[in-house]
Amino acid sequence: MYEAYYGLREKPFSILPDPDLIYWGRTHRMAFSMLEFGVMNNAQFTVITGEIGSGKTTLVRHLLRKLDPRTTNVGLISNTPQGREELLRWIMVALDLPSEGTTSALLKSFQDFLHAQRPTGHRTILIVDEAQNLGEQALEALRMLSNINVDKYQYLQLVLVGQPQLKDMLCRPQLLQFAQRVSSDFHLKPLAQNEVAEYIDFRLSAVGSRVHLFSDEACMKIAEASLGIPRVINILCDTALIYGFSTGAKLITSKLVGEVIEDKRNFGIFPLNNEMVRSP
Repeated sequence: MYEAYYGLREKPFSILPDPDLIYWGRTHRMAFSMLEFGVMNNAQFTVITGEIGSGKTTLVRHLLRKLDPRTTNVGLISNTPQGREELLRWIMVALDLPSEGTTSALLKSFQDFLHAQRPTGHRTILIVDEAQNLGEQALEALRMLSNINVDKYQYLQLVLVGQPQLKDMLCRPQLLQFAQRVSSDFHLKPLAQNEVAEYIDFRLSAVGSRVHLFSDEACMKIAEASLGIPRVINILCDTALIYGFSTGAKLITSKLVGEVIEDKRNFGIFPLNNEMVRSP
């Protein structure tokens, strides 16, 4: 809609996870380093947490690009089951294994699959996204599945990615045995206020912009309203570009962003920071 008007190849602020548009701020660099460290160094459990829209899934997608399918079996579960049996079936589906049969038969089939990978040198990594929705039974089932790892060889590595509630869950006394097996973890924080303008410029330049489309004051207002959450930044910036295109604006100003924020507050469906200074 506004891409040609602003000289862009594509929309710069899509809310879909896009590994090509990762802004490597400090916390995102650290989060991915811990994620990659856990995977590459055979950590039994790796846990990455962060607020909704902070970029966790995008980091996972970037990791998947870097893993060699010739040496690594990867199963990705995005629908988080609550119970043991349902979890096992989702694991089998994620790894393209037969998922029909009794729980005991599926468990044996899964263990046989893992044991068969050792002579070939293949690793098996299971990634559970939105893991905060897992029930305690499902988490305990994952811990029990990890018991297949013996001596120095890791048949199965598990990566849990989720919202802050996941971190709270793992601190419960009844999940102490699970938490003690987590050897690589990181909590992804929002962008710092001074990083938001860099983030906006990076996304724009990545799709062909050669000018600063957002004024410094506009970026500051977006930083305050979004609290540094990338997904909220994307929504505000995308809407601001639509408003700019519809009014013939060549520069996205603080006043225009203020209108976007007010309209989102009055007519939108997601919360913004109420402490944001209103536009003049």
